[in-house]
Amino acid sequence: MISVDSYGWIERFTDGPKADLYDAVIDKAALSEIVTSAMVLYEVYRKIKQAVNEQSALEAVAAIGQTFVVPVDQSISLEAADYSLMFGLHMADAVVYATARHYGAELYTSDEDLKGVKGVVFI
Repeated sequence: MISVDSYGWIERFTDGPKADLYDAVIDKAALSEIVTSAMVLYEVYRKIKQAVNEQSALEAVAAIGQTFVVPVDQSISLEAADYSLMFGLHMADAVVYATARHYGAELYTSDEDLKGVKGVVFI
């Protein structure tokens, strides 16, 4: 199992400078093996709608929706709070990280706030 945070998906859908690296990670995994926090849908939709347009944002969310999307429930919320305290993470990063850890997935990101955290593959 792997997980890709918002940074990675945004790179992929906006053809950012690290898009090829994220494409390789994402395309290598079966969609059912990619764990995605529902928080990622929010972040990707917001960023792509702002930077590109609503249609592109909806298409990105539809593509991500084919992965294993995990809602933010009580268990994930409490784990996220613990990780936030442990690593000084903001709420969104903590929720995405907690979701990946909950399912034993490595989290792929280029978010500096997650660099060096256990279970994170920094691109």
